Amino acid sequence: MIRILDITQKDLLQLMRDRKTFMFLLIMPVAFTLLFGYAFGGFGGSSDSRLPVGYLDQDNSRLSRKLHDLLAASKVIRLDENQARSVSELEQRVVQEKLAAVIIVPAGYGKTSLAGKHARLVLIGGDASTSVGTGIQAEVLAAANRLDSAVSAALSMEQITQARLPFNHAFDQALSAWEKSPIAIAETTSTAIKQQDNQITSLTHFSPGIMLQFAIAGLLTAAQVIVTERKTRALQRLLTTATRRIHILLGHYLAILTLILGQFLLLILFGQLALRVDYAREAGATLLVALSAALCIAAMGLLIGILAHSDEQAVMFSLIPMFVFSGLGGAWMPLEVTGATFQAIGHVSPVAWAMDGFKNITTRGLGISSVLLPASALIGYAVLFFSLAAWRFWASEER
Repeated sequence: MIRILDITQKDLLQLMRDRKTFMFLLIMPVAFTLLFGYAFGGFGGSSDSRLPVGYLDQDNSRLSRKLHDLLAASKVIRLDENQARSVSELEQRVVQEKLAAVIIVPAGYGKTSLAGKHARLVLIGGDASTSVGTGIQAEVLAAANRLDSAVSAALSMEQITQARLPFNHAFDQALSAWEKSPIAIAETTSTAIKQQDNQITSLTHFSPGIMLQFAIAGLLTAAQVIVTERKTRALQRLLTTATRRIHILLGHYLAILTLILGQFLLLILFGQLALRVDYAREAGATLLVALSAALCIAAMGLLIGILAHSDEQAVMFSLIPMFVFSGLGGAWMPLEVTGATFQAIGHVSPVAWAMDGFKNITTRGLGISSVLLPASALIGYAVLFFSLAAWRFWASEER
């Protein structure tokens, strides 16, 4: 055991003296997480995804103001109001695609409605041949029809009651009736799942994805330690001592494992505190996935170090699995948006299982039982990679 720890300590000291190690462990993952998070809406910007629609009220009546209130409450369009703008200026903004459309309430709109006639609105833009235009037209038509129906109901009630029920009161009651639908849809969400906006959803994917990708990329420095040991013939001299081969393997493996697990813990802490990715919601499950992934990636690094006979090979053997496993495993793009076939292929990569484990905790709001299968798969990969490394080491020329 002492020999194993001595080899581990020697590797860690050698790794921490290399500036590339610090870069791959912390600086690059943090930088790329921030970059991808910003690119996909993880930081800043408005969370209002409604279509900007200009609004010009040339009538300024009670009914036009009610129409404004109905449109302002829309979940499809967002009113862009500036009464100082002219019609020509608004048309120009539509041409420049600064506005999706423009709604103009013409003078006399309120009087026409109160006379029991169908008052017309002016809609500039909103091409019905596009989905955006169709959505805007439908939203404006729905608001106008709701207002017309309320006016008609109020006029009818005033006539039936012979003015005992004032128009304004009946009108307000009719409009409020639209807000109290006789059919209600109740949506319930598990209390374990917090409502997340687009910013947090983006970061809950890229935080573990980039972390896993650069854990694999960082293996090139760990592999180069083993390559250097072989090139300087330190390994051959070590084999002439009482140190057994299994001690050498375990010493190197424990050093890589310590390095990767430390990287994971620091980046998880960064994600929790700086990016608001809720790893701590199920801390035990998060640690289990992190440990399982570290065991797997460390075994991969050991195999790369055994297979590589030069620094160039160590770089190539590290970068190829980084790109292949990260791309297939959904580190760059969620596997949920792909088909069932690609998802099945993607789970050949251990990264996919690690992503499942982390996202079960942070995105899907599941508990520790949901990470047992991903953790088992990762440990299985760890056993496979370590076994291949041990077999290759025993069969190598140093034996």
